[in-house]
Amino acid sequence: MKTIKHKELESWVNETAKLGQPDHVYWVDGTPAEKDRLTKRAIARGFVIPLDQEKYPGCYYSRSNINDVARTEHLTYICSKNKEDAGPTNNWMSPDEGYAKSKEILKGSMHGRTMYVIPFSMGPIGSPFSKIGVEITDSLYVVLNMLIMTRVGDRVLEQLGTDGAYTKCLHTRADLDVHHRFILHFPEDNTIVSTGSAYGGNALLGKKCLALRIASWQARQEKWLAEHMLILGVEKDGKTEYVVAAFPSACGKTNLAMLIPPEGLKGKNYKIWTLGDDIAWLRKGRDGRLWALNPEAGFFGVAPGTNSKTNPNAMKTMSKNTIFTNVLLGDDLSVWWEDGEGQPPASGVAWDGTPWKPGMKDSSGKPVLGAHPNSRFTSPANQCPSIAPNWEDPQGVPISAVIFGGRRERLAPLVFESFDWAHGVYVGATVASERTAAADGKVGEVRRDPMAMIPFCGYNMGDYFGHWLEMGREIPKPPKIFHVNWFRRDENRKFLWPGYGENLRVLEWILARCRGEGKAEKTPIGFVPAKDALDLSGLNISGSTVEKLLEVKPEDWVAELDGVKAFFDKFGKTLPKELWKQFEELKSRLQSKVAA
Repeated sequence: MKTIKHKELESWVNETAKLGQPDHVYWVDGTPAEKDRLTKRAIARGFVIPLDQEKYPGCYYSRSNINDVARTEHLTYICSKNKEDAGPTNNWMSPDEGYAKSKEILKGSMHGRTMYVIPFSMGPIGSPFSKIGVEITDSLYVVLNMLIMTRVGDRVLEQLGTDGAYTKCLHTRADLDVHHRFILHFPEDNTIVSTGSAYGGNALLGKKCLALRIASWQARQEKWLAEHMLILGVEKDGKTEYVVAAFPSACGKTNLAMLIPPEGLKGKNYKIWTLGDDIAWLRKGRDGRLWALNPEAGFFGVAPGTNSKTNPNAMKTMSKNTIFTNVLLGDDLSVWWEDGEGQPPASGVAWDGTPWKPGMKDSSGKPVLGAHPNSRFTSPANQCPSIAPNWEDPQGVPISAVIFGGRRERLAPLVFESFDWAHGVYVGATVASERTAAADGKVGEVRRDPMAMIPFCGYNMGDYFGHWLEMGREIPKPPKIFHVNWFRRDENRKFLWPGYGENLRVLEWILARCRGEGKAEKTPIGFVPAKDALDLSGLNISGSTVEKLLEVKPEDWVAELDGVKAFFDKFGKTLPKELWKQFEELKSRLQSKVAA
């Protein structure tokens, strides 16, 4: 029996075991030998399938229940005492109801299974940024993924000591019945309870649940930021500058995090360093700047669409020691996904467990997908070829620029700079994307996703905007704030900007502006690059196309204001007056241009 120094933790584990009735309780120690042993156990029980170990060393395949393949946002709740604290963009449930519902589901749910106890650290163990959690789970799939995504084991218990603070993360897959599926966050109790799902976004509780929903609540109390952002370093002439960037889904976030410099800029000897692809925790440093750290230890990336053109570094990262979930499993023990690499295998098993061959169509004539659109790869971050040598620096890295982005066909220019921090918060608060054909809802419909945090903010977003404004007042040397849009199209709906590695040209201008350089023109929405400000060397793009990319049409932005007002109105009195002030000032600037 393991000796636990933290008696309150030991008591919670014992209480959970009494409730869940597992056959065994196992404390995860985080050693390589243990990982090998648990992987063999997972293979024996059919939870994972080894791939061809010569072609995919250390890689395994997993398939989830067909009703359990994505985050269930409609079943995700903030269980705060006051409903207003959850705000209009979150589902709310009272703590009493949340605990009662989950307790009924948890009763006996682990019978016949092992209950695993996973002590983990989000961020390097002992870093001033880091937070400790303990996840209890009856899923061996969760254990193997948490070993990749976080720092796990006895070293975390040592750091926790006899009375350290930690987030209680309780998970049971139960019977995987959607009616028993709840992802409940109790911010005032520093507790998460997830039932009825084994999908990573609902079950790897260190990720969105702790690192964003609970952490964002804590960050407001403790005066820091927990954000849905990548962290990227741009090195030139031996000096590295760092940016963070937030994008809604389907806007190229992971691709930007692992960017490879384009041929046209090779002569400038840029190096791009990846520090994180999904989450950033940001704190004020002693030097008055904002510093950022990636709390995760791995990547939980979407597979479809990932290939050697879109993200060669991701392809290399997942070439070993990776868990693939809900992709196509080839009969030759390979993996494949749509818009991926190479030809599909001659035959295999699709994500839903049915036999699959290339060219299959359903009864309506639509292609049968081999991989689920949300199929995933879980890979250690330290395998990424572009991983920064200092990505685990416990002090984080200093941030020069905060970048927000969305997917807009007509409205937003390629890039613009906000006038100041408060205006930048307005820009972040009004981030939006138009739905694509692959998304639910009407094609072209505008979906507001401020700071890309709509699904992940653990409290009222009106208060969240206020916290951002307050942070600007707290930071003596705040980073500049920008907005980018890689997705502008011409009248034939052809993309005007090539994207991918070419996005470095935009980052180059952004960083120049942060240094007080870089030519720009003032517009009603912010500073836009002057027509010759972007280095377009080696890029076959016409002057007229550049003009279209950078064009700001005041009449289109005036029309946008109705949607912004309707969105802001949702927050009532919690929306900061400063954002209404920014709204009115933008409206005035735009109308004066239209009148002229």
